[in-house]
Amino acid sequence: MDNSALIKELASFLRADQLLTSDEDLSVYAFDGTAMLHNRPACVVLPERGEEVAQILALCNKKAVPVVTRGSGTGLAGGAVPSEGGVVLCLVRLNKIIELDAANLVMVCEPGVLTQKVADEALAAGLFYPPDPGSIKISTIGGNVANNSGGLRGLKYGVTRDYIMGLEVVLADGQILETGNKCVKDVAGFALKDLFIGSEGMLGVITKVILKLVPAPASKKTLLGLYDDMTQAAETVSAIIENKIIPCTLEFLDRTTIECVESYAKIGLPTDCEAVLLMEVDGHPAEVDEQAAQIKEIARQGGAREVRLAATVEEGLRLAAARRTAFSALARLAPTVVLEDVTVPRSELARMVAYVQEVGERHQVKVGTFGHMGDGNLHPTFLCDERNEEEMARVEKAMEEVFSFAVELGGTITGEHGVGLAKKPFLPKQLGPVGMDVLKRVKIAFDPVGILNPGNMFD
Repeated sequence: MDNSALIKELASFLRADQLLTSDEDLSVYAFDGTAMLHNRPACVVLPERGEEVAQILALCNKKAVPVVTRGSGTGLAGGAVPSEGGVVLCLVRLNKIIELDAANLVMVCEPGVLTQKVADEALAAGLFYPPDPGSIKISTIGGNVANNSGGLRGLKYGVTRDYIMGLEVVLADGQILETGNKCVKDVAGFALKDLFIGSEGMLGVITKVILKLVPAPASKKTLLGLYDDMTQAAETVSAIIENKIIPCTLEFLDRTTIECVESYAKIGLPTDCEAVLLMEVDGHPAEVDEQAAQIKEIARQGGAREVRLAATVEEGLRLAAARRTAFSALARLAPTVVLEDVTVPRSELARMVAYVQEVGERHQVKVGTFGHMGDGNLHPTFLCDERNEEEMARVEKAMEEVFSFAVELGGTITGEHGVGLAKKPFLPKQLGPVGMDVLKRVKIAFDPVGILNPGNMFD
């Protein structure tokens, strides 16, 4: 595809530093955080204003050139892998917090703002932005919205969708749509903003976000449960929920992950147990004390050989930070790391954890499992070498079986990473023919020429 004419037109309104075409630059933007997927774009554009985004899309739509929107490129499903010869629309320079409106408990920001900055700015005002993906320090809020990201606090506080009050979106033809506002209640027309949340850049490009904030919790306690049996750890999660306790964090790490995290972070995690549960409760101090005591007893009754209570807030933060290093820690073990993402009803967690372990053994694939067990979201992580075709065939077979079993248990092939290029072969099994047809009709309605992330999610 010769896009030299397109590049020339883009150069008519973008500066040289906003339009990248060198081999070195194109190779950097040829992939995202997903293993094994890469395509070379024709160019990378770095707009600094929403109006520039509109100009770029209008031009690409006129010429039927594919556009893939990108933030920090931390996605794990191939959703930001460019189309061969297309345009990468990178939004990291739209990075301003426009307004923090404490009176209405909202923040208005551009899509390139880092998620950690959103959380820090809210906290400085005594407020709280709960969504916290594992990539919180480097992922952008626009990417979080486009993938409806979850995170460690999803059990109690929900996911990104629960904190989006409004969006400004540039449509495929360059028109600018504003949907939602600062109002707590608004049922005027269809809830269009919800279509764009989790749409993986296939329906429009987000250029402004109105975020809901909540008061910061007054107190927090962190516990660590140690288990010699992974199934008992999974059953403890179900027992905590059955006792009507909703922790803000309820995280699981298997032995492989524990050993890697401890080697990497060196914070004193025990490496002689089969699983650990990281459990946090927050809220009013009296409620926090009561729930921490209840969880400690439930974990002991559920088979935990030991339950540790973090002595200080700082120790609790260190434990949570260590959990966030799981992906990086596991990546040290193998040239290729395939971090997957399935979610099942919490009552099926024990079966799912056992099945992942059994699949790894049967296919002779090394796998570490960690995840947000409180909301049923697991991350089986396959450690392999993409240069070994025979090994990768076994990995593919193992992943396919894990996805199929999750759907059989009433679960989903993705709880927070998205479908992207990596999981689109498995989507029809979950949604069925009618579900797939509706997705395609929505796509055609918003993007009739088909320039936005073509081939993502479905062909």
